[in-house]
Amino acid sequence: MPITLDGTNGITTPMYNGSITANAVTPSVNMKNRIINGAMVINQRALGTTTINSGSAWVYTIDRWSAIGESALGVFTLQQSSTAPTGFNNSLLATVTTSTTPSSGNLYVIRQVIEGYNVADLGWGTANAKTVTLSFQVYSSLTGTFGGAIGNSAGNRSYPFTYTVSSANTWTSVSVTIAGDTSGTWTTTNGGGLYVYYGLGVGSASSGTAGAWAGALYFSATGATNIMGTNGATFYITGVQLEVGSTATSFDYRPIGTELALCQRYYVQFLGNNTYETLASGMSSTSQNGYVTVALPVTMRANPTLTYSTVSSTLRWTELANSFNGTAIAIDQASTKTPFIYITVASGMTSYRAGFITANNSTSAYVGFSAEL
Repeated sequence: MPITLDGTNGITTPMYNGSITANAVTPSVNMKNRIINGAMVINQRALGTTTINSGSAWVYTIDRWSAIGESALGVFTLQQSSTAPTGFNNSLLATVTTSTTPSSGNLYVIRQVIEGYNVADLGWGTANAKTVTLSFQVYSSLTGTFGGAIGNSAGNRSYPFTYTVSSANTWTSVSVTIAGDTSGTWTTTNGGGLYVYYGLGVGSASSGTAGAWAGALYFSATGATNIMGTNGATFYITGVQLEVGSTATSFDYRPIGTELALCQRYYVQFLGNNTYETLASGMSSTSQNGYVTVALPVTMRANPTLTYSTVSSTLRWTELANSFNGTAIAIDQASTKTPFIYITVASGMTSYRAGFITANNSTSAYVGFSAEL
């Protein structure tokens, strides 16, 4: 018998019977916004305050956002904040804890790397390069002309830009339109396709002329305000969106489950909710090693590396009524879907007995899989 959905025979498209106001927010289904976690809502690592100081590596904070500080002379912190403009719940907060004026080659920068697959349609590096618009909202204790940049993975193409904050401690909407780059090489597969940088303090050697493509890697614009120069200065940002076109449109509010899944392509973290939470079940192979297969919630960008809490105090192997404190944990067989991992204990396990990797009476326990760009 045919199914009737609207009073006629046959299967038809169901109609929405509620009311829709002119200001209703409709979640996007096509990823208009190429930035992931632009509303700063996902924080799988459950990080509080992350300190960014001297070091050559980018440090990840809330999902998809990382930062660097290339001199021990200056220090800033990053954290998820509940201070946000209307329509948002969260922002990313940077706070200067040790002020400095960057020397020529030093930089203090926040960034997001967009995977090449997600910007392949832009056609950058060709005559058909599309124009994009970067929009966001900022709230700063300082006023002035701030800077940032967009660059490629090869580090030989970048577009510095500036934006103005006229009123301190007030949310300011910013929009920057960028003509697509017709030169250079832009990754269009699973590597870093497009890098978005926000400068907090960038030396002259890493700053370029705003509003033009350059054949070098710049992280900010020449003459931009040095936020790192003021101890205690604060800088909040949220609503970050990169979209095709020359006009900023409304923020792309995706369902929270969709946003989380997009983040989990690059990082997935388990445990941390309950004191004896189970990571996965498996089997021991010796008196010292227990193996489990972890089913990841999404296919990751690449074979992940393992991150974890202090093994000896937070992770253990449990079989029957016996538990053994871990001494090490590692990946045995890498996979983008089902990595095979093992935990090592001092002794006492029974070979070929079923068991589990669990938290060791700790909500600080975690095991993470990282395929970050």
